[in-house]
Amino acid sequence: MSKRLDGKVALITGTGGGQGRAAAVRFAQEGALVVGCDLFEEGNLETVEAVKEAGGMMTGMAPVDLSNAEKARAWVEEAAAVHGRIDVVYNNASSPRFVPMPDLSVEDWQYTMRNELDLVFYVTKFAWPYLAERGGVIINTASTSAYVATPGVGMAAHSAAKGGVLALTRVFAADGAAHGIRAVSISPGAIKTPGSIKEHFHLPGAEEAVVSQLLVDRVGLPEDIAALAAFIASDEAAYMTGVDVLIDGGLTAL
Repeated sequence: MSKRLDGKVALITGTGGGQGRAAAVRFAQEGALVVGCDLFEEGNLETVEAVKEAGGMMTGMAPVDLSNAEKARAWVEEAAAVHGRIDVVYNNASSPRFVPMPDLSVEDWQYTMRNELDLVFYVTKFAWPYLAERGGVIINTASTSAYVATPGVGMAAHSAAKGGVLALTRVFAADGAAHGIRAVSISPGAIKTPGSIKEHFHLPGAEEAVVSQLLVDRVGLPEDIAALAAFIASDEAAYMTGVDVLIDGGLTAL
């Protein structure tokens, strides 16, 4: 029986843990040939092992700094050479800095733009010729932070960058249509990852406070996002492009 992503070559960024690791495992289980990268070698190697244990195939590359245009170009070219093509680009990697105004420094702003917006453009730009050959799929990770702001958290740079991801996705879809390229963004709400546990969910009552703002009775998991991304990457989603998909437990419905 064929699988949803059988034989598709999927480049996934930020596979060292969290949503990137869950995506690598899920895509591989669905039959994709995964090529992932991360800044941190140890986490990326753990993901490669997790994919193998799940019966899938993954090539992991690290350290790779996608916020640097030339390094992003080199990675895309190296990744494309592994299987000779690219069918899916999943721009998952992201690294913001949360500092409330007016203490947000110029360096914090620029860091967040490089690591949440620039890298989406760089990877997609350099993967574009490969995607155009096959009518590929671009999946971008945005955020509910592009829609709502939380007072006191320091969302300025992060929200602006993720708003930019939404805009880029629409343009990718419009410019890619003639080449059969689809582009869709995913906007997760609160997701329990190693990073969010370290930043927020380790605090007493933090998880309960988040759940109180939702329409479901739990915080999201990386596997929730990976399942959605696998569908978007598949031919089952052939009529989807140029849109953002909110997956936030009902947060933005209230």
